[in-house]
Amino acid sequence: MKILHLDTNHALLIKQLHELGFENDEDYTSSKSAIESKIHQYDGIVIRSRFTIDKSFLDKATKLKFIGRVGAGLENIDGVYAAKKGIYLISAPEGNRNAVGEHTLGMLLSLFNKLNKADREVREGKWLREENRGIELDGKTVGIIGYGNMGKAFAKKLRGFDLEVLCYDIKPNVGDENCTQVTLQELQEKADVLSLHTPQTELTLHMINNTFINRFSKPFWLLNTARGKSVVTKDLVAALQSGKILGAGLDVLEYEKKSFENLFTDQATPAAFEYLLNAENVLLSPHVAGWTVESKEKLAQTIVDKIKEEFC
Repeated sequence: MKILHLDTNHALLIKQLHELGFENDEDYTSSKSAIESKIHQYDGIVIRSRFTIDKSFLDKATKLKFIGRVGAGLENIDGVYAAKKGIYLISAPEGNRNAVGEHTLGMLLSLFNKLNKADREVREGKWLREENRGIELDGKTVGIIGYGNMGKAFAKKLRGFDLEVLCYDIKPNVGDENCTQVTLQELQEKADVLSLHTPQTELTLHMINNTFINRFSKPFWLLNTARGKSVVTKDLVAALQSGKILGAGLDVLEYEKKSFENLFTDQATPAAFEYLLNAENVLLSPHVAGWTVESKEKLAQTIVDKIKEEFC
């Protein structure tokens, strides 16, 4: 079987697939149309997020048996059409769930303790102790929306704190020893912190909007290490300005390109994003929650293992 690799990944991926008997070709630079002109030669594709694999692409991939995405989500692939064509989809949320859990916790503790603000001020020669008095996580209620691999990893990281962890998920009976599953209404009534760990779907697109935010009984902190388009940025900014949202840790942004590799190209920076850039109670990172040295290896290994299980 021939596999076309469209993004660079950990070297073990190609090495181990070669040892399993697969023929591996690499093309990290050609245009999508150029890839489409030769995709009929391949039985498998391995991709991160370089471009969208849509119906037109899949129609040209006449031999394709599987698509491996070295990441958690599959929204850049037309999964319904792929399934109709009998193409097996492989993702690797197991590979970076620990990294996402750690990053989310790091963002939360940094926000609570004003670490980025305090660091910047000390570097500027300011020694403002009272202005940088933090708050503690103990005694708080953390609400998690989306209790799959990433949500469970974050809840596990919270076990050392004396707090309540609640989750809401569209699937029943996903709660465990680290988290109690509740209705969305109960989560919105109790949560001091909201952390998103959902895929991008029709249900989650623009989910965090004015209506959703105003259903929370208390002002709360927002963490998003999932997908940027789940949050309406202008509504987030309005809530930050009113105090309904106390602060936000955002690893992902509404404005990201589908490839996740770029933010803006030639368009002007939106006013809402300008606000985030200057807000002291907002922490930003460039979609790297699952992007550690260890997760790079684990993601690749997960893809190899799943291909081996299905096709060897």
